[in-house]
Amino acid sequence: MLHGKKVLVGISGSIAAYKIPMLVRLLIKQGAEVRVVMSKAATDFVSPLTLSTLTDYPVAVDFFDADAPQNGWNNHVEMGLWADLLIIAPVSSNTLSKMASGQSDSLLPAVFMSAKCPIYFAPAMDLDMYRNEATQKNISLLVERDYLCIPSEFGELASGLVGEGRMAEPENILEFVVNHLRSKSPLYGKRILITAGPTYEAIDPVRFIGNHSSGKMGYALARAAVNLGAEVDLVLGPTQLAFDFKGMNVHRVISAQEMYKAAERFFEFADYSVFAAAVSDYRPKEVHSSKIKKTQEHLQIDLEKTVDILKTLAHQKSEEQIVIGFALETEDREKYALEKLHTKNADYIVSNSPGKGTGFASDTNEVVVYGRDKSTQHFSQRDKMQLAIDLWEYFVTVH
Repeated sequence: MLHGKKVLVGISGSIAAYKIPMLVRLLIKQGAEVRVVMSKAATDFVSPLTLSTLTDYPVAVDFFDADAPQNGWNNHVEMGLWADLLIIAPVSSNTLSKMASGQSDSLLPAVFMSAKCPIYFAPAMDLDMYRNEATQKNISLLVERDYLCIPSEFGELASGLVGEGRMAEPENILEFVVNHLRSKSPLYGKRILITAGPTYEAIDPVRFIGNHSSGKMGYALARAAVNLGAEVDLVLGPTQLAFDFKGMNVHRVISAQEMYKAAERFFEFADYSVFAAAVSDYRPKEVHSSKIKKTQEHLQIDLEKTVDILKTLAHQKSEEQIVIGFALETEDREKYALEKLHTKNADYIVSNSPGKGTGFASDTNEVVVYGRDKSTQHFSQRDKMQLAIDLWEYFVTVH
């Protein structure tokens, strides 16, 4: 859910600030890009150097700072607009009051006032301060304004008392944020099957029939779906690329038959099935048990068709299931895409062509989506990850 997200962490002056480096580490492990803004009081409890080392970015404390990126000026408006989400933790009683009343006499509350993204806040204070009517009213005011309160926990407090007011632990803050983002995501609760990469059809123990597919497009679709709240099963053919598989179920296969068997296991449970793999159309009829020696001038290999995974499974789909196929064509894109759309019983065919910056192994792609409802949608050349996001937005919107 947080992969690729820009997360701004705000820290106010509370003893609980010493736990925030762990929160920053957890966010980074989730794939987030993290920056930190602190109140002056917070620097008494945790070092800006520690946080800048973890984030690899200067920590902002004052409006004016020699290390600030804009000639010594920390632009609170740009910081607020940069973030995809803002987590203020811990939130002291003083900072809570400023947030509720709209005071912006220092950098942290000014950033809070400027942010347009979802904002989470985790109160942290002593028992009696937390129970005070003014504190509870401030929390209620912020919640009424659609800010997300991460509830304080019951436990030992810095004063020696035991009770409410303890900041939620870093892992609980992370869980709260992830669960909230997931529940608001358009694919929340959806199960998605995606095939990606090539298949290799063995000739002998060392040789095979294959293609140049890298699996980048299928992976991008899987990553985008996870970030949008889906439970993803990625059936992945052989690829040399190192992907980040956090949050998805990965099933490694080699041949077309293995890919079919893996996809078949998950197809009936999938709300969306995306067949982005470049499956070999043919395989050798006979697979030699030992390496074929170069003893003949000519070598003939008899081939037979592999299973048509898209066609076979799409003809088993229910009315509620959405099936999306990919088709790479070198000519007559529309003709062949529409033919596949109907013969294979798909709801959509995503058509692309090999070319400069598109197709196998490239980082960008350009596609046309043909729908069973006779719709056509063109997506100009762009980064495959951005294209994946745009495709999911399109499919969710039309369904």
